[in-house]
Amino acid sequence: INLKPRRQIINENTLVTMLRGASTRFARSALHYRPALTHAIPQFTQLTNKYGQRQMTTIQESSDATNAWKKSCYMEIDFTINENATVYDAVQRFAAFDVGALISVDDNGDIAGVISERDYITKIALLGRTSKETKVKEISTKAANLVTATPHDGLDSCMQKMIGRGIRHLPLLDDDGKVVGMLSIKDLVKSIIAEKEKTIQVLSDFALGKGGVLGAE
Repeated sequence: INLKPRRQIINENTLVTMLRGASTRFARSALHYRPALTHAIPQFTQLTNKYGQRQMTTIQESSDATNAWKKSCYMEIDFTINENATVYDAVQRFAAFDVGALISVDDNGDIAGVISERDYITKIALLGRTSKETKVKEISTKAANLVTATPHDGLDSCMQKMIGRGIRHLPLLDDDGKVVGMLSIKDLVKSIIAEKEKTIQVLSDFALGKGGVLGAE
């Protein structure tokens, strides 16, 4: 007598059907528990912080420009340049800091515009001009034509502004119009991906009964 258990063979079509059924059931559960899930996310953070367990930020905390700015390469450098400096000075800083744009400021430190690598290529290199004899303010995009954001703007809002105007850098201004930061398209993409992954993790924990909501890790 063969006592070895039979190995169940599942073909590809059966597996796909099973996965579709599971995803449908999960979606229905998510809709049913949607009100509780809205409160579950911040509660999970509060409980883990209270008992000194694994730290985890809420979706609300991670979805604004401030969080993206804190992780940006621009956070660690002086990303401004005087508008009366030469384009050559700007290019040197592009290379030194490995960035693609700088915010130009006037003598009072107020935003005057933005100068980018693209400005150098299209307005200096291709036109045969000399970067050492051209000032930043001659080729930069002026403040009046800039698209800006505030530190409290959402990531989606910032992304829409960039895509809508076809730009790759977004100055951050405070309520008084003073420069407080700079975001690149890469910074936003990284932050949005991290936020989506965090949301998926919270949803998974909630569906499996993990996290602060049910008191289990």
